[in-house]
Amino acid sequence: MAEVLVKKLHKAFPDGTVAVEELSLEINDGELFVMLGPSGCGKTTTLRCIAGLEEETSGEIRIGDEVVSGLRPSQRDIAMVFQFYALYPHLSVKENMAFPLRAANRPESEVEERVAEAARMLQLEPYLTRKPSKLSGGEQQRVALGRAMVRHPKAFLMDEPLTNLDAELRADMRAEVKHLQQRLGATMVYVTHDQTEAMALGDRIAIMNKGNLEQLGAPMEVYNRPATLFAARFIGSPPMNLIEAEVTNGHLTAAGDLRITAPEGLQRGQKVIAGVRPEGLTVSESGEGVKGRVVSKEALGDETIFVVECEAGLFHVRMPATARFEEEQVVAVRHVGAAPPAYDPTSEKVVSAP
Repeated sequence: MAEVLVKKLHKAFPDGTVAVEELSLEINDGELFVMLGPSGCGKTTTLRCIAGLEEETSGEIRIGDEVVSGLRPSQRDIAMVFQFYALYPHLSVKENMAFPLRAANRPESEVEERVAEAARMLQLEPYLTRKPSKLSGGEQQRVALGRAMVRHPKAFLMDEPLTNLDAELRADMRAEVKHLQQRLGATMVYVTHDQTEAMALGDRIAIMNKGNLEQLGAPMEVYNRPATLFAARFIGSPPMNLIEAEVTNGHLTAAGDLRITAPEGLQRGQKVIAGVRPEGLTVSESGEGVKGRVVSKEALGDETIFVVECEAGLFHVRMPATARFEEEQVVAVRHVGAAPPAYDPTSEKVVSAP
């Protein structure tokens, strides 16, 4: 396996659309690196440039010790897994997995050995003689993974590989991909729009927006300390509560006299946007806090998400399932726990975080 370096990557299409803008990334050898963002943010274009499927306008891409800019995909020693499995319908599972090795004229003994190894790791041995049409979506995706594995590439590039699976299968395949990557010690660049998938899989997450890198960090770092308001809105379900507030007497005070613990480094009178996770608020029938009205609730088994309308806006509040509040009930909302990150309303960048 190998590290992947992207240096000042810029990609503009002939119609003038800029898909990626001066992007630099250093992906470590053996790392599962997730690129996360909405449709059109540049994550798939970046992956396709690394693969050689798109030619960068400028910049440099290095895989291991080799600069691969300008090389054909077949010369880059990478394996790619797509959202659509791209299996040959007339070939068996075994023949699909063996295809890239036979296309490279590898010895048949090596082909047999590598296919058998991949089939064993992916639990595909009972299906080797079947055609893709006889497999479930999850089984087809495992075949696509196996076809990539047999090449023993320097890096795996994964473009939304689980999008077409149902929710239960996606959860199973997330665990399988993570386990496989760890067993292989593989360098893996994984593109997704699903923040749950990114949090579950990534050693690090790169959050992309409009061709730019918004934030790069470990999953809990980007969850607890989003670097921008875009990252704060994108990571977390429900998303962060973004609350306009002013620094007063060591607190952040929002409309309705909601008081929030202030992070260090802010000045009295400074106006900020506090980023409070749903678990950083609590609801009670009366007492301290800002008054509001429960507009909806969502029971999620061991917890319930309440949406409360207050003078300062709509708040998402995460509470234990034992919390009993009804829609239209008047309640009090208050902040609990540590100081949240605070953002500048103009630049939308974090100005103070715990």
